[in-house]
Amino acid sequence: MRDLVKQSLKSGASMLPDKLYLALSHRRRIGRFPRFRNPIAFNEMILSRCLRPDPRWRDLTDKLSVRDYVRDRIGEPHLIPLLAAPDVFTKEIFDRLPPSFVMKANHGSGFVEVVWDKSKRSFHELRHMAEKWLEIDYYRVSRERHYRGIEPRIFFEKLLLDHSGIVPSDFKMHVFGHGPNGPVIYTGIISDRFGTARADVYDAQWNRLGLAWGSYQRSERAVPRPSNWDELTAIAMRLADGLGYVRVDLYAPDNEIYFGELTFTPGGGTMPYTPDHFDFEWGRILRDARYTSA
Repeated sequence: MRDLVKQSLKSGASMLPDKLYLALSHRRRIGRFPRFRNPIAFNEMILSRCLRPDPRWRDLTDKLSVRDYVRDRIGEPHLIPLLAAPDVFTKEIFDRLPPSFVMKANHGSGFVEVVWDKSKRSFHELRHMAEKWLEIDYYRVSRERHYRGIEPRIFFEKLLLDHSGIVPSDFKMHVFGHGPNGPVIYTGIISDRFGTARADVYDAQWNRLGLAWGSYQRSERAVPRPSNWDELTAIAMRLADGLGYVRVDLYAPDNEIYFGELTFTPGGGTMPYTPDHFDFEWGRILRDARYTSA
């Protein structure tokens, strides 16, 4: 994300119209110009969503306001405990935070800083980082129009760790709706996100796909199916109900389940899928998606 911000600011690309900016970004990362008039591939359909967002997406993309939606749908216990969401990040706020926490911003992607030991970090360092985040207009960086109008804010959450002291894997669950055999979900699992990150993709029956996405390397072997996979699936479906396609991010440390975020335009329509045929296969699935079980 930081590289994208730098590139946008230095090259003058931020002055381009949204559609041209997205077309050039897609060409640079995917290797072909997108079809806007008759999108076929998944990334092309996501680009169309970037330009014509559902009005509901703004509040559901805002990482603070979405908490009300999650609370109503699946309950408070599935929300990561919120430590503070101040109007201004002050030294007093910093002093009241626990020894470890996560600092985030609500208005874009990639604004995450894990503080493992507060005694080894300074308030001024974190405040400088927060101020830099708040200065970024994420819509101008990504051209995902539903980010327009989100008021940038800094907030702090509990640092989630499993019983071994490791940040739990990130379950990025692409919810396409219902099929004849049940939910149509493809889940990307990012493990060791703050170390040597690996990513693998599984279907709803927990078969690992021969798919790599973005710059992530695949793991050497498949991970076991989570013991609470049925509950993870049910929660993802409840959060997606009525929204059409959406990526639901969840965490599942030690059989607990916590909400991460909702993403309506993953990768901003510029996420490479390797091999490339998965881009077209997911496009077909999205085109034929059925969002009610009846």
